[in-house]
Amino acid sequence: MNNVNGFILVDAPASALNNAGPDVGAKTENTIAVKKIRRGRGEYVYVSGQAFRYWVRSSLKNIFGWELSPIERDSKIAFTAANPFKYPDDDMFGYMKAIGKKSGSTLTRVSPFKCSPLISVTPVNIVNDFGVMARHEGDPVPYEHEFYSTVLKGIFSLDLDSVGRFSSVNKTGYMNITEAYKEEWEAHNCTVEEDGKVVTLPAEVRAKRASELIGVLPYIFGGAKQTFHLTDVSPKFIVLAILNCGNNIFMNIAVDDRGEAAINVKALKEVILDYQENIISDVYIGKREGFMDEYNEDLRQMTDELNRTLSNIKVHLLTVNEAVSEFQQVVSGFYKR
Repeated sequence: MNNVNGFILVDAPASALNNAGPDVGAKTENTIAVKKIRRGRGEYVYVSGQAFRYWVRSSLKNIFGWELSPIERDSKIAFTAANPFKYPDDDMFGYMKAIGKKSGSTLTRVSPFKCSPLISVTPVNIVNDFGVMARHEGDPVPYEHEFYSTVLKGIFSLDLDSVGRFSSVNKTGYMNITEAYKEEWEAHNCTVEEDGKVVTLPAEVRAKRASELIGVLPYIFGGAKQTFHLTDVSPKFIVLAILNCGNNIFMNIAVDDRGEAAINVKALKEVILDYQENIISDVYIGKREGFMDEYNEDLRQMTDELNRTLSNIKVHLLTVNEAVSEFQQVVSGFYKR
């Protein structure tokens, strides 16, 4: 088990990135509410994991020219083409498709790319913005929508062993393909193992797909209400490493410090030290200048101390784009071992 572990912070200064639809308890009939949850007495806004995955998938098309799997509709269900050889997003994001008793059973693939929702680090004060549509004859039409100012945190992982590797074992989550795909895997020069039960794409294809998914992170674009609340949703702070275990060790490094989002540098240092035997790559930390600059010196000191202490790995403190670019090379190199 070899997983990319990632942690990001997204600055949302006046945003409404994921909406829940009409607020039935509002003063006006057409009030749009943001997605939020409660914890204790606080209210936390969030961007769903589905929305974040959509941002990543669509950005891969725009930045790296990925040909996305077409959506097919049958009655009340929708599914992709479920062809991970032709469509890289079927490989990286998984799928489920019923193919009928005559040709097999349901094809399922667990997504190698997993993510949490993006959730506000601190409780938020949600603002109700009132507006009117008045560019027509007659009475103006009032409307309201919610927005907020916060910093969002999220984690993600990428199962490097699963990228470009497909199973035909008749078991939920493992029947990614059937014998009907034989022409496809032969055309893509795949390796066939375990008596035909496992088919693997060439290493260079796996490396390209995995590294591009990481490489798109500084260019992610998406979110609701961008017309009125334009927000750069690319990470302003990021931590990246490859681990040989399933734990996402960076989950708790952003904290609420008296109502302000804070980076817990001590917690970051602790998990790197605690898991140093499980971290099989260098650790890459990227930070955008102008965002939480009060932590610049603490991060530099932590990096220097860790590099004096650790013997098997190094910690790199860079800009976001530099960290992602260098880590892309690490991910590509994983498939060339």
